[in-house]
Amino acid sequence: MADVIVVGGGVGGMVCALLLARDGHHVVLHERLGRLGGKLAEHRRDGFAFSVGPSLLTLPGLFHDLGVRVDLVEPAEICRYRFPDGSTLTAPRDPARMAAEVERLAPGEGRHWLAFHAWARECLAAARRTFFTSPPVRPPRDARPADLLAVSPGRTLDGLARRFFRDPRLRRYVGRYATYAGSSPYRAPAALGCIPAIEHDDGGWYVTGGLPRIADALAGLLAGAGVEVRLGSEVTRVLDGHGRVDGVRLASGEQVRADAVVVNADAAQLYGRLLPDRRRLRRVAGLGRSSSAFLMLAGVEGRTEGLPHHSIVFSGDYPQEFADIFHRDRPPEDPTVYIGCSAVDDPTQAPAGTENWVMLVNVPARDPARWPMPPEAYRDLVLERLAARGHDLAGRLRFVDLFTPADLRDRYGAWGGAIYGTPSHGVLAPFRRPANRGPRRGLYLVGGATHPGGGLPLVAMSGRLVAGLVGEDFR
Repeated sequence: MADVIVVGGGVGGMVCALLLARDGHHVVLHERLGRLGGKLAEHRRDGFAFSVGPSLLTLPGLFHDLGVRVDLVEPAEICRYRFPDGSTLTAPRDPARMAAEVERLAPGEGRHWLAFHAWARECLAAARRTFFTSPPVRPPRDARPADLLAVSPGRTLDGLARRFFRDPRLRRYVGRYATYAGSSPYRAPAALGCIPAIEHDDGGWYVTGGLPRIADALAGLLAGAGVEVRLGSEVTRVLDGHGRVDGVRLASGEQVRADAVVVNADAAQLYGRLLPDRRRLRRVAGLGRSSSAFLMLAGVEGRTEGLPHHSIVFSGDYPQEFADIFHRDRPPEDPTVYIGCSAVDDPTQAPAGTENWVMLVNVPARDPARWPMPPEAYRDLVLERLAARGHDLAGRLRFVDLFTPADLRDRYGAWGGAIYGTPSHGVLAPFRRPANRGPRRGLYLVGGATHPGGGLPLVAMSGRLVAGLVGEDFR
């Protein structure tokens, strides 16, 4: 058995630490902040609570299998989409009802959505046999020759949407899945189109009290497994010598020995600060940065009749929006806005007679001090866009707190504020992410910035993968 240090207490690091401890390893987890969970965090003010990170859980079985027990509520609809022409698409979980909704929006397209969903199922099945189960450098044990074709190699997500749908609104709906990986649908691989199979077959779930309760549950499991958790403990250097890691140095100056070090941080953070390596840092930088997020956390007076848990208000010019983010390096002047409102069904999140609104806009991973307008002016622009599209909050706002790329950078060490590290751009993008095994024996990378990617289900998979690699190397 090995002495293992986990650097960072995000979900990937927590899952990895838990599984390693259950396998008999001695595990110490160092977290710089005063809480565990990483980006799975919350913000509280005046009786309101906001999930700053994810607000909808997919593939809950991944966490249930670990022993996580939280109260799950399935919303009546996964999401409601509002298009620039004022039309809407409600997305229920049941595929037959979803196809009927698509047919209502765009006659003749319902059967095309069923074909798209069938493709997504095959794509997801192939990913589960291959990409999700092993590092990309290892041939998957259960892979089939047809798995490569199942993910439509060489096709972008936008190209996939054009293959199935004539209506531009439905192409925009498919393109939205690229943002789940901080990417552009015009450059992201078609494989991201497997997400509807997850949503419509396994469902999208809200956690009573907010998704940060998952982090609380994991923290309890860590304690029960014997993981030593040190909060407020910053690692400033990964120590190495003779081609292997030896341990870490803490901000206090203390050096702690270990057989293995698992880093739950961006690869840019690892190779730029914790274990300086210019060549690898340049390689990561060459992949670019994923998008970041501009969050508006609003306490809202009154109740909005019929407001779903999640809704998306699309911009008028989708290609221009992603050109602003990834080419012009500026916040979109006409942004798509994601709205999450858990207070509709969860009174623990807001005082009686009010709602909590989380409004998210995808923006570049860039310091807001270099934006064309200050964050407060951009907040006003977003509120104006929403008002023009049916969500006028004038006279109802108690407060609006902002969360910018600078907060992501400063709180979590996210590279420039990038949520997912590098974007999924290009045919080989999924295989160019930083590997789970590092360049030194005993060094491992876990979390959303490494394989297999970002989002709660994938970081949980990452934790399981890395725990398996450590088990192989220190059997």
